[in-house]
Amino acid sequence: MRVALLPTLILLTLAPLAQAQTPAPAEAAPAAATPAAETNKPLAVVNGKEIPALYGELVKREMAQGQSDSPQLDARVRESLVNLELLSRAALDKGLDKNPQLAAMLDIRRKDQLAKAYLEDYVKAHPVSDAEIQTTYDKAKAEPVEPEYRARHILVKTEAEAKKILADLGKKAKFEDLAKKYSKDPGSAKNGGALDWSDRRAYVPEFSEALASLKKGETTKTPVKTQFGYHIIRLDDTRQPELPPLETVRGEIVKQLQNERVREAITAARAGAKIE
Repeated sequence: MRVALLPTLILLTLAPLAQAQTPAPAEAAPAAATPAAETNKPLAVVNGKEIPALYGELVKREMAQGQSDSPQLDARVRESLVNLELLSRAALDKGLDKNPQLAAMLDIRRKDQLAKAYLEDYVKAHPVSDAEIQTTYDKAKAEPVEPEYRARHILVKTEAEAKKILADLGKKAKFEDLAKKYSKDPGSAKNGGALDWSDRRAYVPEFSEALASLKKGETTKTPVKTQFGYHIIRLDDTRQPELPPLETVRGEIVKQLQNERVREAITAARAGAKIE
């Protein structure tokens, strides 16, 4: 869990102004390790107020967005924070912080960041153990698994169109050819109506029920109406999916258990509160 600590939207908005005002630094050779005194040096001093170097590191992390660390990025971060300091000071001088809506928004954002920090600390203080990971995996492995289906379908607007296609299939027309010619589903029509392997939960109920009633190689005998139109469905194959090895899904299980920790922390906080 990572906590976003600064309003990056406004910083990113201000960054182009910084680029226009500040020439890009010349390329320099890699610097030697920075002495401790240098790391404590303010990023800038604006009207006598220091902008701590820590702010620059936090904002750089948010602004990077895949960019490599560079003197240009450092300059953007510095100038963005300078602009932010000047504009926020101007807002205070005008008394804008006294506006009830703005004051409420600032309070919400502050509490939001504190809540995120608390939850991050809670998860860190209650690490997920290997035993929990194994237990969660074993439980998932013991549960019944929905079979997966590989199907094809032809989607048309009217029942009359669907019945005509069924009649053509009865005359030995190829399902794939009819799907390419008539199906209104752009994702599957070009592939002869083929759908990806999936369990029933991926489909709307009417489609799902019709699909589950078919045997391998069978086609629905009547059109299946859904919110999208009328379908003719053919079941090509089924398979019983296997749970991937533990090491493959370990990361997902850890995230799941960490989310449970978050819910625990919220439940505990609410349990001791008087909420009216």
